[in-house]
Amino acid sequence: MTLKLHRLGGQEWQKAKTRVKTAVKDIAKQLVVLYGKRMASPGYAFGPDEEWQYDFERHFEYEETEDQLRCIDEIKSDMERAVPMDRLLCGDVGFGKTEVALRAAFKCVSQSKQCAILVPTTILAFQHYNTILKRFEGFPVKVEMLSRFRTAKQQADIVSRVKSGEIDIVVGTHRLLSQDVSFRDLGLFIVDEEQRFGVAQKERIKEMTPNVDVLTLSATPIPRTLNMAMSGIRDMSVIEEAPQDRRPVQTYVLEHDNGVIADAIRRELRRDGQVYYLHNRVDNIELVAAALHNRVPEARITVAHGKMNEEELSEIWRQVLEHEVDILVCTTIIETGVDIPNVNTLIIENADRYGLSQLHQLRGRVGRSSRRAYAYLTFTRGKQLTDIAQKRLETMRDFTEFGAGFKIAMRDMEIRGAGNLLGAQQHGHMESVGYDMYLKLLADAVSEEKGQTAAETIECLVDLPITAHIPDSYISDNAQRLEIYRRIADIRTVEDSMDVFDELIDRFGEPPKAVQGLVDVALLRNMAASIGIREVRQQQESVLLYCDKLDMRVGAGLSAALKGRVMISAGSKPYFAVKIDRTGGKDGLDTLREALEAAVEIKAEIEKEDV
Repeated sequence: MTLKLHRLGGQEWQKAKTRVKTAVKDIAKQLVVLYGKRMASPGYAFGPDEEWQYDFERHFEYEETEDQLRCIDEIKSDMERAVPMDRLLCGDVGFGKTEVALRAAFKCVSQSKQCAILVPTTILAFQHYNTILKRFEGFPVKVEMLSRFRTAKQQADIVSRVKSGEIDIVVGTHRLLSQDVSFRDLGLFIVDEEQRFGVAQKERIKEMTPNVDVLTLSATPIPRTLNMAMSGIRDMSVIEEAPQDRRPVQTYVLEHDNGVIADAIRRELRRDGQVYYLHNRVDNIELVAAALHNRVPEARITVAHGKMNEEELSEIWRQVLEHEVDILVCTTIIETGVDIPNVNTLIIENADRYGLSQLHQLRGRVGRSSRRAYAYLTFTRGKQLTDIAQKRLETMRDFTEFGAGFKIAMRDMEIRGAGNLLGAQQHGHMESVGYDMYLKLLADAVSEEKGQTAAETIECLVDLPITAHIPDSYISDNAQRLEIYRRIADIRTVEDSMDVFDELIDRFGEPPKAVQGLVDVALLRNMAASIGIREVRQQQESVLLYCDKLDMRVGAGLSAALKGRVMISAGSKPYFAVKIDRTGGKDGLDTLREALEAAVEIKAEIEKEDV
């Protein structure tokens, strides 16, 4: 059976790869123009840290993690360059992204520039505003908030003072993107939870910040954003280290059961904790709260949702913070920014209706202390979940460890596609060829558009008379089978092959001989490509290894290692011929493995000598 990287999985992959190649060329042209303009734009180079900056950072009440310090240094370094910054800060919920952003904001305003912080909800704007007031206390920095929590008259006054430069930092919701908002001297634009903003808002941000440093914060960046960062189009900083004393959230996915939910609530109340109960429909949320009170009459229950005014919501948050409320029945208003360490049980109704990013954000509202937290993701009893909903809930159940936000974003990309990177279309071509291949094709296309020669990747064709495929009887689902073909195609090392075997056994049971042969060939094919061999064929009792250029030192070493079983042909298509050793039931695949392992060692020795 003939196997090649893009042929694994059949002709469908080759067709998909051709389609994607065409698509990514168009994407690459747009990207090069878009980011070329940005890199060519003159930006403001901030100066080195001043004494005030050191003083501000010393006032942080917690000990920074190493990841936080590294990310702060990366962002400051970008700010000190004369090219506009475009950096994505990715860190799990509760890992300290806000403090990193506030240090960048202080660097900006301490050097007489203005800073804007864009957030998706009024609650988050309110919380960030209060956090900044407390964090910047004692420093001559003027801070304001622009959201529906301000009257029309107050908003007009704030807009006027932002334009005149009287306000140093303004925190705002979508109102910040209105056409009447302009700055005297904007130096830094911070976007919190970018996935919550639509394409129109992002286009407005681009208009407002052609020469301005932009810092984007996200726990689960949307696929197109993550793809751009990982493609090298944007810079990315990642906080993977959890704060001290934090514990992962124990997550359960289950059919909604009133008895289980009541037990979970009582368990939290017994340890003097509080509960979020998420019901995302305002029209009957009061009825849900009343029903909950009937089941747990001893609990103090209140309701919060986005249609309430500032005074009502402020009073509710005060009650929750001061533990005058045991259960907060709420909508997704709690999704971003809410930080109440004593709330450590979360119950979500109809969790199958939410996206991965939203579920991860909601789960991040609990587990913000040293106490063990619990999340119950429930769906209607007897409901048949869609494949995508099931995958999302399984992902939430499986990825609970610290730093899971980044892995969830990667899984989200696999489920939804990488998107077209630039426009409103979120679904893209990535799913048909796999993430790694998509990125490679995109990187090659971008290099080509820049006039650079893309690094050539040697692919090796292997043609041996062995059984190497995934039988339908082993994996019946076509999509899953194609996914495993891709996984096998990506094998580079023995460790990779072992990981694939472990995954196969875990998901589908013991792999049949045909699958083992496929994994073996994938590993050997990539080993051969790594030393410049482009083709492997079996001809009668010999295995032929074709290469562009013969290295006689490798030939001599192989002949010695394999005890005279090697013949060298230096014709128009040069090759090494290795006689098959049939002792002990060995075959062509065993001979190929033996020859390649010897050749890799010989090649390494030669390279050492040349150095």
